[in-house]
This record gives sequence, C-alpha cells and structure tokens, in this order.
Amino acid sequence: MTRFSAGVAPAGQHRNSVAMVVSIFPMTEVLTVAECWQSEANAETTIHRAIEAAVEMADADVGESELAIMLTDDAGIRALNSTWRGLDKPTNVLSFPALQPEGPVGPDDAPRMLGDIAIAYETTRKEADDEQKPFDHHLSHLAVHGFLHLIGYDHENDADAEIMEALEAEILAQLGIPNPYADRDTERERTD
Repeated sequence: MTRFSAGVAPAGQHRNSVAMVVSIFPMTEVLTVAECWQSEANAETTIHRAIEAAVEMADADVGESELAIMLTDDAGIRALNSTWRGLDKPTNVLSFPALQPEGPVGPDDAPRMLGDIAIAYETTRKEADDEQKPFDHHLSHLAVHGFLHLIGYDHENDADAEIMEALEAEILAQLGIPNPYADRDTERERTD
C-alpha cells in the first residue's frame, strides 16, 4: 500500500489508491470467558471508552499495538493470581505486560502486543457495591489501572503510587467519573 501526501499521486500511480491509516489507539480485544459478565451488557463499551481515554492522557506510544482484556470470574482470576503472583486468592484486576521485541519494527511486522488484562466480575461487583459507586465507573477504573500497568506505571512505592493514582483520577475525570481515591485522600489529610 502506498502513502500519499497532499492528495498527489506519484507518477504511475492512481489517485484512488488507499492510504494506510495509522491509529493512535491500540487494537483492544475484549474476551468474555465467564457467564457472570452477561448481566453487564455495556462492559465491552465501557472498557473501550476507558482505554481510549487512558491512551489520550498517558504519555505512551501505543499506536499500531494490541492488547487483550479477559472478563473472567473470581475462580479464573484466583488461578491466574496463584500461578503468576503466588497469591492464592481472587483480586479485581491483573495485568500482564508483554515482552517487547528488541530492535526496529518493520512495516510488515505484526502489531506490537502491549499485554493482557484480566478483570474478575464478582470482586469488581462487590467493590462497586461496597463503595456505593456505579459498576461501570469501577470497571472503567480497573481498565485504566490495568492499562497503565501495561505501559509501565506501577505502585510499588508511595511516590510511584501517587503518580499512577493522580493519572488514573485525571483519566477518569475525562470520562465524568469521580476520583476513586478522593475519600481515602480526605481521610489521609485528617490523620496528618
């Protein structure tokens, strides 16, 4: 496929040739592997919106890449958590960044894999209910959180956690979702 600029076709080429469009968004595939997610008809749309907002706000080159998000249940995520983190318990979200190839990527190479995210329904539902927030808000937060892990953010220490949480809050604000850390931050201020 040939790229054209300013609508002028190179000699010997026709103007109706198609230019390749490069997306700034990763190709995001949402895989539902647990029936419990059937009650959340908008889960896939919610996740796509959250990932797109995260891409726009985060400082990362993720165009022409792919990621997969698996919607699982507590049993599925517990197995992943046990296998990969040595923690035999369910959690809300897990991220698995892909190893990146070394050297330049050519035009005929497959899209770069960012990695995989797994989100557990029961834990996500319980947390949303316990915190009295809409399920789609909490799901958006977990998708953003998982995505940020894929592009290198972490919360292993207080300084990194502060940076990651501030970016999460900024991304969620773009979606009209309140800061999920606001109550905790207010409580922290009271105890300081």
